[in-house]
Amino acid sequence: MNRLIKSTIIAIAATAFTAAAQTPSAVLNPTVPSAVTFAGSKINLDRADMYERYDRELTALAFTHGNTLLTIKRANKYFPLIAPVLQRYGVPADLIYIACIESYLNPRAYSPAKAAGLWQFIPAAAKQYGLEVNEYVDERYHPVKATEAACKFLKSMKNRFGNWESAAAGYNAGSARIARDLEAQGVTTAHDLYLPDETSRYIFRLLAMKEIMENPAKYGFTLTPDQLYYPVECSSIKVTGPVEDWAKWAKSHGTNYMTLRDLNPWIRAKSLPNKSGKTYNVLVPKKGAVMRSNQPKKVYNPKWTAKN
Repeated sequence: MNRLIKSTIIAIAATAFTAAAQTPSAVLNPTVPSAVTFAGSKINLDRADMYERYDRELTALAFTHGNTLLTIKRANKYFPLIAPVLQRYGVPADLIYIACIESYLNPRAYSPAKAAGLWQFIPAAAKQYGLEVNEYVDERYHPVKATEAACKFLKSMKNRFGNWESAAAGYNAGSARIARDLEAQGVTTAHDLYLPDETSRYIFRLLAMKEIMENPAKYGFTLTPDQLYYPVECSSIKVTGPVEDWAKWAKSHGTNYMTLRDLNPWIRAKSLPNKSGKTYNVLVPKKGAVMRSNQPKKVYNPKWTAKN
């Protein structure tokens, strides 16, 4: 190939590359529906402020890919544990999305305000609703027990306010604040309250998270079953006395300290005094269960791996 032809080809290729680099990728704004449903109630989004607040949160979650994608993956692991708890307590299934926006379903989540676990309880509220919180045990990190506490909290606010959207707002801002504002502003639902931006956004973030997690492919989230996270099959061992060394205890039960803490994040120290003789159910993995290749690939919601 002579130099002229070669230089011409290089020039054409360089021009094409530059043009491609300068062409922006398409950014598609999510479509806002005319209405959505939540906890059995239809929410009309025709009112301008309702439309804009929903659009803001839907756009933010759709384009905050990392955390939203991780939440969908983790949901396959934790929804089978916590969804039955909501059902048992008579709490609508949609309230599970509170855990999704509170912690992105990270069971070890800890906030600057000292809120912890999937449901982000602060210590005082956790103890009020029956969770043990101390240097050895912190049940805010226990997925099932924390969900039970969240259900009790939500039901108490539903009984107080009469609707689930106000209960959800109370979960963020506190029941006293919502009760005071409902009375002062003369309205019956948090949708009509003038609230601090964080709580105002919270309600619509909840609606948007539900929409994306129930229709992920619609918003560009495409996963295969193998990419989801799965529960580890475990045996539950009852502990009714003190444990001097959890690492030694783990080895005596066929596992190691790292795996023990991973499966039981409520364990917060290397020992357990347990002077009261309380019963703790400690999860220990079944043989080979920690290997992904051995995990049954059961998809909780088929839409999570559906394609457009």
